[in-house]
Amino acid sequence: MRYSNPVFIQKFKNWFWGIIVFGLLFITTLFILIGIEFFGPMPTFKQLENPKSNIASEVIAEDGAVLGSIYREYRSYVDYNEISINVKNALIATEDIRFHNHSGIDFKGLGRVMFKTVLFGKRTAGGGSTITQQLAKNLFPRDLSGTQNVFARKAKLVITKFKEWITAVKLERNYTKDEILAMYLNVVEFGSNSFGIKAAAKTFFNTTPDSLTIEQAALLVGLVNAPTRYSPVRNPENSLKRRNIVLGQMLKYGYLTEEQFDSISKIPIILNYQAQDHNQGVATYFREMLRLFMTARKPEPRRYYSIDLYREDSLLWETNPLYGWCNKNTKPGGTPYNIYTDGLKIYTTLNSRMQQYAEEALRNHLKNELQPVLDKEIKLRGGRLFYDITPEQADHIIYMAMRQTERYRGLVASGASRDSIMANFNEKIPMRVFTWNGERDTIMSPLDSIRYYKRFLRSSFMAMDPHNGHIKTYVGGPDFRHFKYDMVRQGKRQVGSTIKPFLYTLAMQEGYSPCTQVPNVQQTFMVGDTIWSPKNSGNSKYDGKMVTLKWGLSNSVNNISAWLMKQFSPEAVVEMIKQMGIKSRVDPVYSIFLGTFEFSLYEMVGAYGTYANKGVFVEPIFVTRIEDRNGNVLATFNTRKVEAISDQTAYLMINLLEGVVNQGTGVRLRYKYQLPGHIAGKTGTTQNHSDGWFMGITPNLVAGVWTGAEDRSVHFQNLSFGQGANMALPIFGEFMKKVYADPSLNISPTDDWQRPVTPDNLNLNCENQADFEINEIEYF
Repeated sequence: MRYSNPVFIQKFKNWFWGIIVFGLLFITTLFILIGIEFFGPMPTFKQLENPKSNIASEVIAEDGAVLGSIYREYRSYVDYNEISINVKNALIATEDIRFHNHSGIDFKGLGRVMFKTVLFGKRTAGGGSTITQQLAKNLFPRDLSGTQNVFARKAKLVITKFKEWITAVKLERNYTKDEILAMYLNVVEFGSNSFGIKAAAKTFFNTTPDSLTIEQAALLVGLVNAPTRYSPVRNPENSLKRRNIVLGQMLKYGYLTEEQFDSISKIPIILNYQAQDHNQGVATYFREMLRLFMTARKPEPRRYYSIDLYREDSLLWETNPLYGWCNKNTKPGGTPYNIYTDGLKIYTTLNSRMQQYAEEALRNHLKNELQPVLDKEIKLRGGRLFYDITPEQADHIIYMAMRQTERYRGLVASGASRDSIMANFNEKIPMRVFTWNGERDTIMSPLDSIRYYKRFLRSSFMAMDPHNGHIKTYVGGPDFRHFKYDMVRQGKRQVGSTIKPFLYTLAMQEGYSPCTQVPNVQQTFMVGDTIWSPKNSGNSKYDGKMVTLKWGLSNSVNNISAWLMKQFSPEAVVEMIKQMGIKSRVDPVYSIFLGTFEFSLYEMVGAYGTYANKGVFVEPIFVTRIEDRNGNVLATFNTRKVEAISDQTAYLMINLLEGVVNQGTGVRLRYKYQLPGHIAGKTGTTQNHSDGWFMGITPNLVAGVWTGAEDRSVHFQNLSFGQGANMALPIFGEFMKKVYADPSLNISPTDDWQRPVTPDNLNLNCENQADFEINEIEYF
């Protein structure tokens, strides 16, 4: 027969060994070419020692709680010993049972793939990639772009696969098995924008990697194979089947007993799902402010529409090392720090419990007290949203808001006419909108949605330790997802009567006392050729009588503030305001005491902290240090302190402001909220009661509240609802009740002021000079 012919047998042997030798030479040559980077660069030793992965930066509260992360991919790093043994067992049983016995490449697994999957078409045979190879692919992703030809693309894929083999072997030489396992679990994707086991444990179960149970670990390991297909949120049935397959692998290789498998496989999927994005969680406004603050670029005039904003940011760039920190500082390689990928640990001054109390107080007051009253008023006036402007002015406000939307800009860019744009904005479409009881699906036109959101009241809250400037709470609004504008630092509004203490501070500094008596009569000013006479908004039995300065400030009486303005120049008042830490522009005019200038809540809280800190202004600070992902300290931050006023002047002002709370416009803190102890404060209400303010001071905590709508023409019809005592003060009251009830915060009603040495003849008890009438309505 032909096959027994010696010549044929010899030719077959020659071809067989020729193919084998050629294959070995080809593979060897291929590896050599890859090694000398003929087909492109390979990871260097330095890169293998410090593999790059996009690690989220963590924002950490003073009490150790993680407030949230800043990232493009939600990924946090954990060490091997911080990962549950259940996760490690499930991963090895499912992905690489010989993980501890190979050096990066599992040739037995490759043989299984070759003969079972390739030759016999058995898809259930699994893949041949080891955990180390998968790590190599994740750390140094494949780049198949720019290759259109199918054959060339497959060839490039083969070369890339060989590169991953070499990288896997190098990884095995540089790291222990435990380190490789931890690195893999830190970089792999689990879906729902979660990268790494720490992010996945938080997202799906709201727990930590070391606390994952067997069934939870099996579910997460199952996700690695196909995060969308096996998502417990989107495809729960697929997820359950995949989880039980992982449990079956753990049974097969001895990580579970039969009894454990039978019991655990019957457990339904129980999630504590918390989608991780920048709109969720605690301190959302603060985290966004911090992100923008640290990534700010050096100010350039062309990027600013306001010269005042340019000057403020330029001053920040020069004087505040945290402002633009990522662009001012570089890593050892010379590249700037990246807040999204470098895994920075940013230690802040916020207290997580205080922050929660502040957010709850603000939201509850808006939802349960203020918004229902405003909604009722709008309904009674026939749905008219804007109260004191013409229909034409109202239409202009809505049109200008429309121009600020992405929809409008997109339509303009596409060349749409004004008529077609208006038609588009009037077309009803499905959308999800904010309500105080959660998001709601509805059908509404984009134009109606603008009107819908205009009716909601906003508020902001900030609290600070006056002695070191540490910001404890920062709430920029009621809901970051729907109301992005930060009303703590970013937004500025007219401050109303909260500006009056700065005028009284000047008086105390120049020798007046809280018990100094002045006439409660209308004052007249010559402004150019015009006579101007500010009036009180209400009547009092003390009109036309001699009253104390303490009574005047407690009731926010314009007559008294106007009298003081005549004793000092507007320039002197402006200088005092600047000394107290206000950086916003203030013009030296006689009407300054009416508070028509716009300041930020951030500035106001810092300024009022001066009174509780014996006259020393402390610049608010919100970050104490920054560490890299390995815990190395990169930067520390300290606050700036300036002696603004004398300690005696500060104490006299505390006495005046205590009168506001004990007998004046802030008395609601005593009779309604039953707050004990030393509390000073000041209410503020602007023209047409569009803005309500309250500044509260205790010996060891200073806080401020602003409340109003986005547009000043959306407001309450009467002063009783629209004044600061009703719009803002209750948020401070509810917050302080929670703070006092939490002994771990060390803020107590028994705290006392730091009292300076005062003259023996200084009289601070003014009852014998003018009886107080208990009154919470401002005579602004």
